[in-house]
Amino acid sequence: MDGSFSNAVELGENGLTTPLGNGASAYFNYYWLRDNCPTSFDPQTRERTYDIFSLSQRPVPERAHLVDGALEILWRGDGHVTRHALEWLASYAQGTPRSDPADLPRRLWYGGHYPDIARFSQPALMADKAQVARWLEAMLVEGVAILTDMPDSDEGLTQTARLIGHVRPTFFGEYFDVRTHIKPTNLAYTAKALELHTDTPAEDFAPGVQFLHCRANSVAGGSSLFLDGAAAAADLRREHPDDFALLSETSIPYYCEHDDYDMRSRQRVIELDDHGEVSGVTISQHMADVFDLPQTFLDRYYPAFCRFGRLLQADKYLMRFRLGAGECIVFDNHRIVHGREAYTAESGDRHLRGCYTDRGEMRSTYRALVTQGRFK
Repeated sequence: MDGSFSNAVELGENGLTTPLGNGASAYFNYYWLRDNCPTSFDPQTRERTYDIFSLSQRPVPERAHLVDGALEILWRGDGHVTRHALEWLASYAQGTPRSDPADLPRRLWYGGHYPDIARFSQPALMADKAQVARWLEAMLVEGVAILTDMPDSDEGLTQTARLIGHVRPTFFGEYFDVRTHIKPTNLAYTAKALELHTDTPAEDFAPGVQFLHCRANSVAGGSSLFLDGAAAAADLRREHPDDFALLSETSIPYYCEHDDYDMRSRQRVIELDDHGEVSGVTISQHMADVFDLPQTFLDRYYPAFCRFGRLLQADKYLMRFRLGAGECIVFDNHRIVHGREAYTAESGDRHLRGCYTDRGEMRSTYRALVTQGRFK
């Protein structure tokens, strides 16, 4: 093209520059403008139906001008007309990711947080989507919430989990029952103390949200232990940046092996999000495999690993509390580290039924509840 002007829109070789109606102007690529024409999307399925691969030649405008707050483009060859609202174009002018209402800043918390944990009545959640949105916001910001008035049934847990998404199976099934087993395959199924950990690190993608529904808890002992792994990792970053770098950059092996399965994966102990902020941790002493790293590297790694492990046991971070029958604690399995004190199995009954959903579905549900989306 020759750089000609049409109604203040400048046509270039690969794209055009248009005023945005706010005193600013911006450049947009022709392929992008044609690919994202509103007609490219099916109004019912909301999926893209236009096939940019089908073009035999690159898209070039015959002309382009502004009409009633929109950029209107007539494409050379097929005569197709594209109309883009200037307000919509402005939201993509800087080449930054689309705004995400679920990308909320985390609020870190410490050992005294138990009285302030967000609490929601399960029947109220079942009846009111606005309550569900507030629950999911608490999950996104603090990573944990307690649900009360849970039905004393398996179906009650399933219905609650489905408020977020689908029950997410793991290699040991869709549900699990934390109680003493005659032949336990996991320390959780004994009355022994359960060290601080995140669940199923031996899976390539560990489930994101965990539900623990307390059906009975009359035993002596067995207090729940919970902490915000993001808070502990943030302190490690500030106080021991070299250790933090090792734990956030190095993948270590995890395993879970029994007669019928042999799960293995590699995970970073400290997880970072797209902003470089701590999004969570993956930690489990009883599922950490033999570290198959160079021995000289372990000279540096083990001290960092142990420093962080000791940090997680500090009273500064640990909440100790007793979950009661009819309560369900829901938490981000990639952020909240949890464990249990030992209890006396013969002193009563202790039964927690658990399952998982995914963090991606939780964010999806939250977005759908609090925004109109692009197609509404």
